[in-house]
Amino acid sequence: MSALERPREIIEYCLKPFNLPANSDEYKEAYRRLEHVIKTLQTAARRANQPVAVDFSQMNTITLNEEAHGNE
Repeated sequence: MSALERPREIIEYCLKPFNLPANSDEYKEAYRRLEHVIKTLQTAARRANQPVAVDFSQMNTITLNEEAHGNE
């Protein structure tokens, strides 16, 4: 398994440009969300018994209104 197939390494790679302290609430929440997404995709790939490719560059941007859901 390469480094960018393991959730922790993928997440750290994604969060690095933000220079957030690893013990900050923002880092922990972003980490939690990314971990959920990655593990969900990996589970789907295992169930399909084949690699699953996701081209995020072709996806529409979504703007979440977290305040509407009671999150700040």
